[in-house]
Amino acid sequence: MRLTEYRTVFIQELSAIYDEQEIDSFFYIILEDFHHMKRVDLALNPDFELSPEFLKQWENVVAQLKEQRPIQYILGETEFYGLPFYVNEHTLIPRPETEELVDWIIKVSKVASQKSQVKILDIGTGTGCIAISLAKNLSNAKVYAMDVSEKALEVAQKNAKRNEVTVEFLHQSILETEDLGQTFDIIVSNPPYVRHLEKEEIRKNVQDFEPHLALFVEDEDALLFYRKITELAVKNLNDNGQLYFEINQYLGNEMVQLLQQHNFQQIELRKDIYGNDRMIFGSI
Repeated sequence: MRLTEYRTVFIQELSAIYDEQEIDSFFYIILEDFHHMKRVDLALNPDFELSPEFLKQWENVVAQLKEQRPIQYILGETEFYGLPFYVNEHTLIPRPETEELVDWIIKVSKVASQKSQVKILDIGTGTGCIAISLAKNLSNAKVYAMDVSEKALEVAQKNAKRNEVTVEFLHQSILETEDLGQTFDIIVSNPPYVRHLEKEEIRKNVQDFEPHLALFVEDEDALLFYRKITELAVKNLNDNGQLYFEINQYLGNEMVQLLQQHNFQQIELRKDIYGNDRMIFGSI
């Protein structure tokens, strides 16, 4: 069967679950992963034949997409800040909003830093996407990354090796940490921040497949991780140290108040590409 013919089948199989744009995105992601072809390559090779083996692989992906399993988990990888990352069910799938946070840190650090080395700690690293992207783009950075999940750290370590950077990984629960044991110039975190009351806003493919440990926080103490990390930052940031968070879009004002209560200065709340309060910065 020609791949252009199978594309019609692919669309028909998934049209009851996904919209046209998303199906189109899936198709070309798989095309590149399986055949190392881009959209233009297929247009230039309309008679490209699918072997029986590849047809089975496509059909297997379709079956999993019908169950609303994320395409990143099906293929086992994704891209973040222009870099390749392994992902699995033990890690959250990196998102574009987090790329914005990384970009903010890189731009500020390149302009502001006069130090020969900048020490950075990423708390709740997951795939390692924040820590690894910072290490890759900041030549003077010594990067540490912490996570409570051993399985997530295994993925992060593979990603550091894949992207040829050095990151020191720490298996540690931030909620059980009283002191970080050393000081840093930058602390960054994208901790769990989705309240259970917001579950209905979360897509099925996220709720059913991504790790709840990294997603959800109790409604009555939604700032649990932020409060703990902020308290540690007060003790473990160097003079003029910087604290960055990705945050719950509904809790921007509460986050500003939290940083103010801990005497952070130059506090800035930023919106993401979708117009939601998503990132906050403060210096100590």
